[in-house]
Amino acid sequence: MITSKTIANGILRALAIALGIYILLMFLFKIKAVLIYLFIALIVTMIASPIVGFLKRKLKFPHIAAVITTLAFFILLMAGFIMLFVPLIISQSENLSLLDTAKLEQDVLSLFNQVSDYFSDHDIDPQKLINDANLTSKLNFNFIPEFINSLLGILSGFGIGFASVLFITFFFLKDYKQMDQGFRKLLPVDHAERILSSLRKIDYLLSRYFIGLIVQMSILFVLYLIVLLIFGVENALIIAFITALLNIIPYVGPLIATALVIVLTMLGLMGPETQGEMLSTTLYVVIGYTIAQVIDNNVSTPLIFSNSVNSHPLEIFLVILASGFVFGILGMIVAVPLYTVLKVVAKEFFPHNRVVKMLTKDL
Repeated sequence: MITSKTIANGILRALAIALGIYILLMFLFKIKAVLIYLFIALIVTMIASPIVGFLKRKLKFPHIAAVITTLAFFILLMAGFIMLFVPLIISQSENLSLLDTAKLEQDVLSLFNQVSDYFSDHDIDPQKLINDANLTSKLNFNFIPEFINSLLGILSGFGIGFASVLFITFFFLKDYKQMDQGFRKLLPVDHAERILSSLRKIDYLLSRYFIGLIVQMSILFVLYLIVLLIFGVENALIIAFITALLNIIPYVGPLIATALVIVLTMLGLMGPETQGEMLSTTLYVVIGYTIAQVIDNNVSTPLIFSNSVNSHPLEIFLVILASGFVFGILGMIVAVPLYTVLKVVAKEFFPHNRVVKMLTKDL
């Protein structure tokens, strides 16, 4: 017989569980950066392990020496990236000193006048709308230095994250065997085989995903480079590489890449001889980037985000969107790999659950 005391205890238990879940989620949210660093370090460890194994087997490196050499290789790769990026910022900052904002605003107004003349020939009067909106008084291109400063701040935060991931990865690689043995000892006997099966499947799916992501960025790099070379943009190779790399951020990355290429293209054309071509060249570059992104969205992205992890595009979109709202840009980057891990684990341990069966039918 259900009594009021039983009901009260049930309500209190449910409230306690809900409160515990809320506290856990809040705690995870507070340490989200640490969790993301751990996850990225685990991915880097997966990539670096074959290199460590090669150095130990083929070149007879001691274990510690192989780990240090592998991490040094990754550091050199990052240093090469920085050596590409920093000179670009320096050269564009020098171009920034040549900026004549008054002349630039005149060029924009001239472009508006040309558009107005075109529409006037078709019995449309946009000039009245521009005047009513007082648009000319609102033109201000002083946002460009502020954008550069914000970009430098982002790079500083990236440096801290890189150092943290490198430190964690070192110990993952160094103590891999001890961690693996300790992990196996902690596995419950009844579920050990299913856990190990999940790990093998996760490793397979994530390997496909990251290989596909590298191929996607390589394709975008080539397309971006062609666009920049066609229109004679300075530092085309560096800009194409950076903007292609930004595609690692799903959906938002291409938008950031487009904004960045607009700024860098304009900065590269701020000399007295080229400033008159700034707006037209930038417009052509944006159109070229848009075409490249359309090709990517209709060819590369469906193959990577759907086929590599066996998930529906809408499913992936919702996961990335939710992760972005909760954890920001870094959350969007790790959303697909983390969701794949959760799906594999759910299928292995809850194969008869209706929701799990629906979400994992293609795994």
